[in-house]
Amino acid sequence: MPFQQWILIYVPTWLIGTIMVAVAVGMAVGGVLLVHRFVKVNTLKSHHDIAGPIFATIGVVYAVMLSYVLIIVWQNFDKTNNNVVKEANLYADIYRDSNGLSEPFRSQFMAANTKYIDAIINDEWKLMDLGQRSLEVQKDSDEVWKLAGSFQPKNETEKIFFSEILSRMNDAGELRRQRILDAQTGIHPMLWFILLFGGIITVVFAFFFGSENLVAQLIMTTLLAVLIVLILFTILIMDFPFSGDMAVSADSLKQVLLYLKN
Repeated sequence: MPFQQWILIYVPTWLIGTIMVAVAVGMAVGGVLLVHRFVKVNTLKSHHDIAGPIFATIGVVYAVMLSYVLIIVWQNFDKTNNNVVKEANLYADIYRDSNGLSEPFRSQFMAANTKYIDAIINDEWKLMDLGQRSLEVQKDSDEVWKLAGSFQPKNETEKIFFSEILSRMNDAGELRRQRILDAQTGIHPMLWFILLFGGIITVVFAFFFGSENLVAQLIMTTLLAVLIVLILFTILIMDFPFSGDMAVSADSLKQVLLYLKN
């Protein structure tokens, strides 16, 4: 299990944010005070002509990289949520199309699907928080496919409806596999190292600007550090869409399950 996923699972989101902001503020304030203690303001000012353009370049490069990662993570989170809704809609479509099948197969088939969806909600969703899949759900899925494989359409109408059901079952299966993959994958640790190290470099560079108003520099440097940390915090909590307090919910599947049971 990746370390960032472990954090999302075992540490409350509010505590993660509080710790990250506290570290950023402590680093910003401590760094500025430490530099001003050992380096005179006039000495720092004498390097502004060189430090200014370099800091601007570092800031732009880091901002572009940070915003790009944030957008990608945000889009992946939103896509994962939409895939869950699509998966739920496919099960609703299967229920609707099953009306074209004869009894007693239809009741047996929908009972197996209801059991399968119930296992996804009550068993697999908890395991996806850990980046795992449910063997119980896989077993129920195999039972549904085994039952579908035994069906013999009695007329052309049943052939048409059953063909649509099989198509939707295949699509739902692909979305489940994608859902499990999304629960296991996040940003590569090397990219996280670059993001964190780049943020530290950007903030540390701000320490070496001389200002007669120390309070103003403390405020500006602190705000810069907090802004970077808040973006990193947003990336972290959305990195694994099924882990943590902001995880994608199974509400759409629950609605379909209620629909099937009624």
